[in-house]
Amino acid sequence: MRVVVGISGGIAAYKAALAIRELVLGGHDVHVVPTASALRFIGRPTLEALSRNPVTDEVFDDVASVRHVALGQQADLIIVLPATANTIAKLAHGFADDLLGTTILASRAPLVIAPAMHTEMWEQASVQANVATLAARGVTIVGPVSGQLTGSDSGLGRMAEPADVVAAALALVAGTAGSTDPGSTATSLAGRSVVISAGGTREPIDPVRFLGNRSSGAMGVALAEAARDAGAAVTLVGANLHVPAPDGVALIEVETTAQLAEAMEAHASADVLVMAAAVADYRVDGVSDGKRSKEEWGDAPTLTLAQNPDILAGLAQRQRQNLVVGFAAETEADDTALIHRGRAKLARKGADLLVVNRVGHDEGFGNVATRVSVLDASGVIAEAAGAKASVAREIIEAVAQHLAARPASTRSTEEPR
Repeated sequence: MRVVVGISGGIAAYKAALAIRELVLGGHDVHVVPTASALRFIGRPTLEALSRNPVTDEVFDDVASVRHVALGQQADLIIVLPATANTIAKLAHGFADDLLGTTILASRAPLVIAPAMHTEMWEQASVQANVATLAARGVTIVGPVSGQLTGSDSGLGRMAEPADVVAAALALVAGTAGSTDPGSTATSLAGRSVVISAGGTREPIDPVRFLGNRSSGAMGVALAEAARDAGAAVTLVGANLHVPAPDGVALIEVETTAQLAEAMEAHASADVLVMAAAVADYRVDGVSDGKRSKEEWGDAPTLTLAQNPDILAGLAQRQRQNLVVGFAAETEADDTALIHRGRAKLARKGADLLVVNRVGHDEGFGNVATRVSVLDASGVIAEAAGAKASVAREIIEAVAQHLAARPASTRSTEEPR
């Protein structure tokens, strides 16, 4: 396979050498396209020795062969590692002011990028918007991860390990090449049925007003797309989605928690049940048939609330053979305490897996980057960070692996009740 490895100008550029070596040893024809800044971090002789091909960053080199276009046209896969904030911005806006930019614009090959930058840069709204733009266009984003950064800094922004980036990129190509045979993909749910809830439920106060939450459904929709791509027959139960459902997925639209519970109950025999929706814990007891005026409400209005059913616990407590996956959106700032809360919730609900993520006023909601930990009874079994499309693929990978590893005796052989 012909692989283009783009390198942009960050300290993590030296790690690209490890990825190049792994690809070459795997039998791939590797062509390295560094930016001018990247060559200040890692030398051209090193890149040529590892790739076994000439290396240039100039658009005007080898003009006769139209190299600035030919590289992209002939590529089967393009990987950019590290991808700096500057390179991400240029890719998102279609800039082609260097050889890397023209190569990517001239290619129809899958594109994988591995962001690397300081935490403050990664968390900037402009960077997150650019990452979301690329993810929406089908670009695969691997990482970043938390860890040691330049100097004494530490946090989210460290480039994912080169081996992990290469593995994700090769799995993506394998999935694309085997799209007519879902069973051949690295993450296979071929022949499985998957039901995913997404969005946020709304509990009416009167015909106009409701109690709700900030969930957009972006994570659940990304999960539905990832499960579909893994070969599953997917049903998406969407509660007031702010994002469109993906093609090839059956959509059931609901509004309230009761409607969501009914839809999930109707599909409770699916192989995998994923409760990604943000469910209202309470509903209004005594919904008004007409809009209540300010005069009716008075100066200090009160609402009487009734508790909604716990859908996740209800699904998990069945006699079943399927896999039940829950989500826990928490505002806990401490990472250790966050995982502790997740483990407690997993035990309390009785689910097989629980995906824990941190949310806040400016974190977690909408089509923005996120970071999750996937837990089972033993503890954390997977972690992922980045755009929701990328994180969703990691979650589905964990689901597929957990499903495949389950002994037949772990669940009752009775039909679900």
